[in-house]
Amino acid sequence: MHQHATPATGGSPARDQSLSQWQAITRQAIAATREAGAGAALDGYERALSIARQLVAAPPPGHAEDCVAALVVSCHNLADLHLDHGDTDTAARYLCRAHETLIALMVDTDRSASLRQAALHHSRQTHLALISHVASHGPHPLVTRVLRAGCLALNVDGPARH
Repeated sequence: MHQHATPATGGSPARDQSLSQWQAITRQAIAATREAGAGAALDGYERALSIARQLVAAPPPGHAEDCVAALVVSCHNLADLHLDHGDTDTAARYLCRAHETLIALMVDTDRSASLRQAALHHSRQTHLALISHVASHGPHPLVTRVLRAGCLALNVDGPARH
């Protein structure tokens, strides 16, 4: 299993406590994986994802990039964990969830420009993770649907170009 790095949060004492909590739980889950195997880390990774969702819903000022990264890392860590157990279907769901969330953030004009920009930046990673999943494990209907929906969402207002 290849755990994903946690987002850089700097050393600011004003940093939101939830981001610190997410980071600590993620590190504990990674350590649990190394010491006791992937099964021991499941609860930690799920708690980290729950915190990451809250962070993306209301990112602390100046930390949109870190919050979006936390969500992507959490989903990808859970996908890796399920892949290690041979559960490609659940892994695909976590990868899709990450990509769908980022696409929704990118097109939501009620969200801050920094959060939308962070979602765009990280959507490249989630898009590649979906392509890689298909290349390694074969086609998956949910992955196909999410990739198509993402392309449509990003091209809906633009004219077709050749």
